[in-house]
Amino acid sequence: MANSTVLIESLPTREQEKGRERGSDFSELSRRMADAGLLRRRPLYYTVRFGAVALALAGGVAAFVTLGNSWSQLFVAVALAVVFGQLGLAAHDLAHRQVFSRRRPSETGGLLVANLLLGMSYGWWMNKHTRHHANPNHEEKDPDVSPDILVWSRRQATRAAGLPRFVGKHQAALFFPLLTLEGLNLSFSSFKALRSPSVKRPVLEGTLLVAHFALYFGALFTVLSPGKALAFIAVHQGLFGVYLGSVFAPNHKGMPMIEEGMRLDFLRRQVLTSRNVRGGVLVDAFMGGLNYQIEHHLFPSMPTPALGRAQGITERYCAELGVPYCQTGLLASYREALRHLRSVGEPLRDAH
Repeated sequence: MANSTVLIESLPTREQEKGRERGSDFSELSRRMADAGLLRRRPLYYTVRFGAVALALAGGVAAFVTLGNSWSQLFVAVALAVVFGQLGLAAHDLAHRQVFSRRRPSETGGLLVANLLLGMSYGWWMNKHTRHHANPNHEEKDPDVSPDILVWSRRQATRAAGLPRFVGKHQAALFFPLLTLEGLNLSFSSFKALRSPSVKRPVLEGTLLVAHFALYFGALFTVLSPGKALAFIAVHQGLFGVYLGSVFAPNHKGMPMIEEGMRLDFLRRQVLTSRNVRGGVLVDAFMGGLNYQIEHHLFPSMPTPALGRAQGITERYCAELGVPYCQTGLLASYREALRHLRSVGEPLRDAH
């Protein structure tokens, strides 16, 4: 596997990019995917997958009602954290039109899953995620690497102030503990975004968000005592945040950061900044296909079950082009991400 240093060195300079036929390499790869039939919708797969998640959600609700005011509800909180993680992955696939080819059913499904079931604004998240896909790991353009709390490059570390400067010194150690707040952060950011232009239907989205939390808190504080309800929220939301972060962290963290002025064609921009995670059926289910991050970034609307075959085609094609292709195990991906966070935070520790 090529490490980040090799990948960074492989990034073309502006001069090297001059004269390259833009998009031609990706066009050839796209043709190979189409010839293999990997861009076709998979309605049966999504019917089974979403049906299984719906049954799991219904089972969790039934268990919650049956157990009543009991500390055993914390086991339900753990199970529902996993279910909510799977709902998040379902919303992701709907947003990318992997399930439906048309905008209207994709948007309707996304609003129901994200806003009503998860308490997260579909419009806000989709705007943010679209900008990430367009410029992954770009210091100025990718919202996923903006230095809001953590710093993702040494350049950001040297400019950090306030909370990012304080947290950045020990961000590798704090990364997973901070993920326990990610679920709440998504909901807070969603309500905050209702005033922004990124949310096209603020009244509808706001109504669905309010409905979600009215049902969520209403059920918890009706069935459980205040102490048990707060414990349920802490376990459920904390593990939900860790689950989401554990799925998304291996994909780009520790991969090369793109600075302003670097010119990369679409294929290289997506491949060089993404990392695949291998691990078989269990990892596929845990990460909802996002372990094939390279292929997902190249073909965002490709259905999840096609990504495994697409991986082999992409890896062989990158070898033909001499483009580094990064793939590692799940635990190794976390180590690389944490190593990167510790490395970029070094200027803050030295300054201290």
